[in-house]
Amino acid sequence: MWKEFKAFAMRGNVIDLAVGVIIGASFGKIVSSLIDHVITPLMLKPALDAANLNKLEDLTVLGSVKYGSFIASVINFIIIAFVLFLIVKAANTAKEKEEAKPVAPAPPAPDIVLLTEIRDLLKK
Repeated sequence: MWKEFKAFAMRGNVIDLAVGVIIGASFGKIVSSLIDHVITPLMLKPALDAANLNKLEDLTVLGSVKYGSFIASVINFIIIAFVLFLIVKAANTAKEKEEAKPVAPAPPAPDIVLLTEIRDLLKK
């Protein structure tokens, strides 16, 4: 059972997934920082000032329903989805360029060339 577990845990897919999760968590922090420190102050500053708020997450209805947190999460999702779209699009474009290159056929082996010449001479 230990060998099976070790084979499972050391498979390339599991390791790739672990790396993806770690990078994803770090990327989430970057996006949160982008929302909190760049987008909210630049784009939403007038609306937040009119509502006497400092952060988008502080928007509430009836004092307890924090719809600002939901809006911030939606903005985070849209940014993450757009960036991932750009990354996948770039990867697909690079892959298409690799596939588009025609592969030149390998030249025949010297013995095949010699046999072909002999065949042609015998035909004559």
